[in-house]
Amino acid sequence: MSKLWNNYRYLILRRFTQIGLLVLFFGANAWGWKILTGNLSSSEILGVIPMSDPYAVLQMVAAGAVVATDLLIGVAVVTLFYFIVGGRAFCSWVCPINLVTDSANYLRRVFDIDRAQKTKQPITRNMRYWILGLSLLVSAFMGIAAFEFVSPISMMHRGIVFGMGFGWAAIALIFLFDLFVLKNGWCGHVCPLGGFYSLLGKFSFIRVHHLEENCTLCMKCKVVCPEKQVLHMIGKESLPVLSGECTNCARCIEVCDDDALRFSIRDFIQNKKMGE
Repeated sequence: MSKLWNNYRYLILRRFTQIGLLVLFFGANAWGWKILTGNLSSSEILGVIPMSDPYAVLQMVAAGAVVATDLLIGVAVVTLFYFIVGGRAFCSWVCPINLVTDSANYLRRVFDIDRAQKTKQPITRNMRYWILGLSLLVSAFMGIAAFEFVSPISMMHRGIVFGMGFGWAAIALIFLFDLFVLKNGWCGHVCPLGGFYSLLGKFSFIRVHHLEENCTLCMKCKVVCPEKQVLHMIGKESLPVLSGECTNCARCIEVCDDDALRFSIRDFIQNKKMGE
């Protein structure tokens, strides 16, 4: 039991958080709970603390909407939270689509699909930043929050909380896309919300830290990492992962038998001396 916990402790905690939040949202809709009301774009804790998705509000601003004060306070709360814990912690600890893409990634490893697809990835990971910029331009041109209108994240969340409609089709497409077409395709290449939180996460405090002296170059961390480009220092030097694209999912920490990876608090002064 202890080995199981050590190997999957963060995965268990992530699933508990993701499913727990969905249960709280569902309870608010079905039974009138007041613990967490609203949706992933705009919600309230205990009817007091507002939380707003800063990317959704940015689209609203681009679309020309007048943003209410409580939304701006909610943006400040969420931005401060992810500034501390890491922007893309949303992707691995909160977003329900992560359940889908992690499942596809697991099956890719089970059936060794990565080995069968030896060709170069057809699109760059920078695609998400282009889609992020395009979504803001479309929002400004069309006068609507463009990505929120088609977001599979919102579709899945609304589907679970309020009842699933055609949202299953979007979820199935993402699963099949990640399984057969592109490894970590949606979260690692396409999703503009992930791109937005990557930019926010460049300045966050909590980081995965690599200890080169403990590393035996087994590379298990790179096999499970959904953003393996952020682990460029493995086996080379002791450094924190400073890329905002790290999701802080901690799978690299769990699979490391050498205790060469762990969470740490970012040291801005030392990182500056190292030129990071």
